[in-house]
Amino acid sequence: MNTPHTKIRAIMVDDEEPGRITLRYALSKHSQWQVQAEFSNTASARDYLLHNAVDVVFLDIQMPKENGISLARSISAMEHPPLVIFVTAYNAHAVDAFEVHALDYLLKPFNPRRFNEALQRANDMLLQRNGYRAALTQFVESQDQVNKDPEYLEQVIVRSIGEMECVKLHDVLWISSASNYVELHLPNRIVLHRMTLSEMEKRVNPKEFMRVHRTAIVRIQQMQQVRITGDGVYQLALFGGGEVPVSERYIDTVRAHFSA
Repeated sequence: MNTPHTKIRAIMVDDEEPGRITLRYALSKHSQWQVQAEFSNTASARDYLLHNAVDVVFLDIQMPKENGISLARSISAMEHPPLVIFVTAYNAHAVDAFEVHALDYLLKPFNPRRFNEALQRANDMLLQRNGYRAALTQFVESQDQVNKDPEYLEQVIVRSIGEMECVKLHDVLWISSASNYVELHLPNRIVLHRMTLSEMEKRVNPKEFMRVHRTAIVRIQQMQQVRITGDGVYQLALFGGGEVPVSERYIDTVRAHFSA
């Protein structure tokens, strides 16, 4: 565990020297951070990690011979894995995937504000790493499915300040939209997760969850009763308590459930 008086030990893995120079210069402005080593390939970095303690790995993704995801997979198998900050030129959709899996990223070329934010998040995580290994493992396993049929989520890793929590989807009663986040409604609390509702709809099993409104997805087993509250206005009562709005766009699908 790091304290404010302890150096944060970092290594860089990037096959392009300009990328390493840029990162090295940016880190030089933060006295708490120490660059222990730099590598142009994953094999050398992997060997170094086997014999040296490291807190944070700045890891490029697109590299020849072996990409950064492969090294991240090896890191996820470590008993106490260092944090991984991806340094990537991937598009915004891929960046959203990193956020979902609770890993940080720097999108090339990064600006000072975003860089400082990444360092602060890493520092917070080093103080309390609860759930990080599970999050990293979940991320690299998801990458193995890129060229396969998509699998439905069974759990999500939710990040809060200094810790991560694994939330099982079978515990979620319904899901509501909160801009670029979703609110996971559990029996006794609400958890905020970094994913849009549209993306969440694609990732949950349609046999278990149903979209009922532009702002809501409901667990089908929670659907107790649908009623009209006004002209074209519908409400869905849940067995777990509370009500969820139903829009005209989805009302026929909801009614079909009760007619089955």
